[in-house]
Amino acid sequence: MDGRAACTQAKGGRLVDWYRSLKPPSPVEWTLIARATCIYAEKPVSVLDQIAGRIEHEFKQLPVAPATIGSQPGPHTLRGNNTNFYANATEQTFNITLLAQEVHITATPTAYTWKYGDGTTLGPTPSHGAPLPQDRIGEPTKTSHAYTTTGKYTITLTTHYTGTYTVNNGPTLPIPGQGNIPSPPLHLTVWRAITRNYADNCNQNPTGTGC
Repeated sequence: MDGRAACTQAKGGRLVDWYRSLKPPSPVEWTLIARATCIYAEKPVSVLDQIAGRIEHEFKQLPVAPATIGSQPGPHTLRGNNTNFYANATEQTFNITLLAQEVHITATPTAYTWKYGDGTTLGPTPSHGAPLPQDRIGEPTKTSHAYTTTGKYTITLTTHYTGTYTVNNGPTLPIPGQGNIPSPPLHLTVWRAITRNYADNCNQNPTGTGC
């Protein structure tokens, strides 16, 4: 027995096609948004309202791929210098079935929270950063950070995604809330540089420092 027959043979069951119209034009134009939904009550239940009530939870369960973190320089940098960090994040789409309806979801990265491992946090910020040309590495950027002490640090990133959805190819609707996706951490070692001036070279003074 298929789903249509099972619905109509069940006590009180009936199949309902759902239509939507904007503020009535003349004549009224109806758009099909869901077909053959089985209901068991005299008063039809709004499938769209039920989906809207569940969509935020469903959005947060999606397997959204995390952004990757890059740094310049890395995996080593110098104390006091600007280290440029950037995130590679992409818009992602998903198709799920919810309450027997086809739901298409789009997840878009819109903000980023950086933790640089030394107690400093940036964000949420819309800046995801970007790689610099080689001759500009060391310049300050919107997502760069200068460490004041040497050591090993773990940089973490949370990407905040906003979502939209459609039901059965209907109008695009916003999803309340956000999906907060952590990235695999980036490990960075901060070194110090020491500059010394010498009056002679190693040929002149073979026992000098560094010879």
